[in-house]
Amino acid sequence: MMVDYSVWDHIEVSDDEDDTHPNIDTPSLFRWRHQARIERMEQFQKEKEEVDKGCRDCKRKLAECHKKMKELELSGSESSNSELQRLQAEAQQLKKEEKSWEEKVEQLRKKEKTMPWNVDTLSKDGFSKSVFNVKAEPPEEESEEQKEKKHKTFVEKYEKQIKHFGMLRRWDDSQKYLSDNPHLVCEETANYLVIWCIDLEVEEKHALMEQVAHQTIVMQFILELAKSLKVDPRACFRQFFTKIKTADQQYMEGFNEELEAFKERVRGRAKARIERAIKEYEEEEQQKRLGPGGLDPVEVYESLPQELQKCFDVKDVQMLQDTISKMDPAEAKHHMQRCIDSGLWVPNARSAEGGEKGEKEEGVYEELKKEGSGENGGSP
Repeated sequence: MMVDYSVWDHIEVSDDEDDTHPNIDTPSLFRWRHQARIERMEQFQKEKEEVDKGCRDCKRKLAECHKKMKELELSGSESSNSELQRLQAEAQQLKKEEKSWEEKVEQLRKKEKTMPWNVDTLSKDGFSKSVFNVKAEPPEEESEEQKEKKHKTFVEKYEKQIKHFGMLRRWDDSQKYLSDNPHLVCEETANYLVIWCIDLEVEEKHALMEQVAHQTIVMQFILELAKSLKVDPRACFRQFFTKIKTADQQYMEGFNEELEAFKERVRGRAKARIERAIKEYEEEEQQKRLGPGGLDPVEVYESLPQELQKCFDVKDVQMLQDTISKMDPAEAKHHMQRCIDSGLWVPNARSAEGGEKGEKEEGVYEELKKEGSGENGGSP
């Protein structure tokens, strides 16, 4: 069996060969050769990255153009026809550019394939670190009091930085800010952002809530990734941004679905908080209104027969006495006792003002039992 040695035809001469002229400084020549080769490799790598970036940008613009065209087609308005024609022309031009970029990528791929191997590309490190299989000690479970204290201390120290992160919009800006402030990659930041979202929704700052909600899900995705990899979140947040910036469709769909679900949960929490606050306010106001017998005058008034309500509306004592005299005594006593307990009726108001008649005043419902036995006292 013959051995094919042609594979070695495309290997650059090694730096340690000694086929140089005796008058040439061999070490200097080898250094020059190596430096020149490194520069060629770097230039090729730079060119490759620029072409790859141009191709990705072109594909992204084309996808955005198609999306806008689809939205205009669904709207079906006559005013959008000119815009649709412009987008169609733009999409056609982008397709040509995309084809041109793809040809450049293919040319570079072929060029890379034919490039000769050298001492720097023949082999690569199989391992760049050693890993010891040591079982990590499980962290001690923190009590609720400890968690609360830890959260409070963290927020007092870094609240301004957390809010700055919550206002960022671009992936690159978020990644750079976390790189500069890795201490923010933790549960405390995520918890603060959740609470802030609810506060903003309660304040009816809906657009700002949606912005902060986006950053909240970014932090939660990083924390979930850290859990799945069983590493510190600070060690894997760059991995999240690398994955999200490649615009992997399935990953982006999962991110957007979780974002929308989170915003709905925030709206629900905000609504419940508002309802609870209204209920507490109403209960507080009701407590302030309670009469001497512990009844709410509003509820008592609404439970009275219409003819009694009218008496209190016009504040006519005589009308009240006449109305009660026409009612069943037991029913009249029941309603008037409730009026007294709620503060709607003060039976001894006149005597308190200086009852010169010296009579023992009683409630109207009691006076009605006495047929003409004296003047009634009280004030509605």
